[in-house]
Parts: sequence; C-alpha cells; structure tokens
Amino acid sequence: MKKVILSLALVVGFTTSNAQTKEAPKTQTAETAAKSTIDFVSKVVDYGTIEHNADGERKFVFTNNGTEPLIIKNAKGSCGCTVPTWPREPIAPGETAEIGVKYATNRVGAFTKTITLTTNASKKPVILTVKGKVNPAEKPTDAPEKKKGGAPLEKK
Repeated sequence: MKKVILSLALVVGFTTSNAQTKEAPKTQTAETAAKSTIDFVSKVVDYGTIEHNADGERKFVFTNNGTEPLIIKNAKGSCGCTVPTWPREPIAPGETAEIGVKYATNRVGAFTKTITLTTNASKKPVILTVKGKVNPAEKPTDAPEKKKGGAPLEKK
C-alpha cells in the first residue's frame, strides 16, 4: 500500500513539474497604453542674488508630451516660505502650462527649497527646486548714529 501511494505521488509530482504553461498574449491595458507626461523646460529656478523684499514670483514651464490628459493632483513646498500654484484643470496632450512659485524674500541669506508634484504621469513625485540668495535690507541713512565717545553714566 505504501508503494502504491509513493508511486502515485511521484507520478503526479513528475507530471505537474513538467507541465508546460502557455502564457497568455499581452494586451494593452490602460496603464501600458497611452499615458500623460510632464516635461519641464527646467526643473530648477535660480533666483540669483536678489534684494530683500524683492518680487519672489517665478514660473516653471512644462508640456504634456503624452497622449492622455495630465492631471496635477498636488503641489507642496518644502516649507511655508515656498508657495506653489498649479493648474487645477487637466492639461491636454501637447499643451503647455505653468507652475507658479512664490518665495518669501523677506528671509535673508542663501536658500534652496523644493516643490513636490504629484501627477497622474508617474507614481514617483516630480521634484522642482528653487534656489538663490537674498541680500540683507539696506540700513536707512537718516537714522541717528550711536555716539562712540564720552564717559559712562555714573551710578547713584
């Protein structure tokens, strides 16, 4: 009885392991068919050196070179000093649009900030960069100057 069960198990195992599977032909699905794309003129906006409280608005220009409408689901700045604006309606294939960014130029010094875009073009987010340097504000020339000489006040 043991030999019969063992023989049956070997035969079933042998035929199962050698069975050939026929792969179904691949058909185009919605994901492998035409897609939208987002192609930027540049993914970096360099403000250069700008003055304190100067105009902090810039634009990223992009084109949908795909065959499906492009939808920007979300755009988020890396901090509150970088505020993006983006088109809420779908961008048709071949159409060009802009993502606006406003950097708070009241912050003095060098900066590098990012904007993260979530789109239907890719599962990976698109990272845009803004960088530059804000000069300190000029001191007013009509302000009184501190006297550097004289005796200190006496304590009573």
